[in-house]
Amino acid sequence: MTSGTTSDYRIIDLFAGPGGLDVAARWLGIPTAGIEIDDQACATRKAAGLETWQGDVRDFGPKDFPDANVLVGGPPCQTYTVAGSGTGRHNLDKVLDFARRMAAGENIRRELDEMPDVRTGLVLEPLRWALDAVDLERPYDVIVLEQVPAVIQIWEAMAKILRANGYGVATGVLHTEQFGVPQTRRRAVLIARWNTTEVALPQPTHRLYRKGVAQTEGDAMLKPWVSMGEVVRRGRPFTVISNYGTGGDPKERGKRRHTTPSATVTGKISRNRVDEGDGGCSRFTDPEAGLLQTFPADFPWNGTGIAQQIGNAVPPLFALHVLDAALQLDTDLDAWSAANLPPWNADPLPGVTS
Repeated sequence: MTSGTTSDYRIIDLFAGPGGLDVAARWLGIPTAGIEIDDQACATRKAAGLETWQGDVRDFGPKDFPDANVLVGGPPCQTYTVAGSGTGRHNLDKVLDFARRMAAGENIRRELDEMPDVRTGLVLEPLRWALDAVDLERPYDVIVLEQVPAVIQIWEAMAKILRANGYGVATGVLHTEQFGVPQTRRRAVLIARWNTTEVALPQPTHRLYRKGVAQTEGDAMLKPWVSMGEVVRRGRPFTVISNYGTGGDPKERGKRRHTTPSATVTGKISRNRVDEGDGGCSRFTDPEAGLLQTFPADFPWNGTGIAQQIGNAVPPLFALHVLDAALQLDTDLDAWSAANLPPWNADPLPGVTS
């Protein structure tokens, strides 16, 4: 396939959540339909006016969305993340074997449903969709998948299968702060393009964050990473005290100043203490937590468990870079900054070829 313009694409988003990728697609002017099972995430999507099919992705397939030519998905990460149950990591060999059997044409739905945690097997749903589309002789032009770093072996196994079915594929683990997100978050990414070997992951635009290394230091060709204080403007210094990666041990709580990026935003961000430095202590508001994920300040969060919705979402600015690379749009992404995000429902990105 060759590069296109935004009007050439329509996205079907599996495990769409509250709409992280939808925000990026809206900025690019690309229509998106999302499948999401969670009532609360669907409430946010409804408030935002996002096209939503509420239900289990296992009950849908390419036949249900014949106009979609781009498949994207960020399957649930809870069983693969260090902060989660770990059952996905413990069953990695079994999942890889399931992928091979799926590629061989076996129906493994029952076995996947019988796993100790059904979320573990959901990581293979995008592969089912991709292979079904090939069988229908309507292969997706582009496939984009993202998950926690522990899933990179699964993405690499899928890449081998997709290459055998006519795709060029690139995989890797990316750091979101290198794409302007004010947060250190690592994501395993897969990009596949039909009938071409011209496929690549997005190139970093910002420097990698290193503790104790100033924003001004590093590769002069890249922008400085973005700090929390540049997007959460409280008018005073603050320190975030987080339980992330501590196992709940209060002695191991991490601290980050407003002059650094946030630690990975999870569904527990509402529990983080924000020390104002004058004896005052608060929490991040939902809009502030959303800003750390690069959602617009006025994004219409709805339903309950909003912190969990925010933590589960893909950062829209990161998704913007990944989509732009996957679709080979060559958009001038210098026009956008996490410190100055456009309002929700703003016009598509300046310079987008529609």
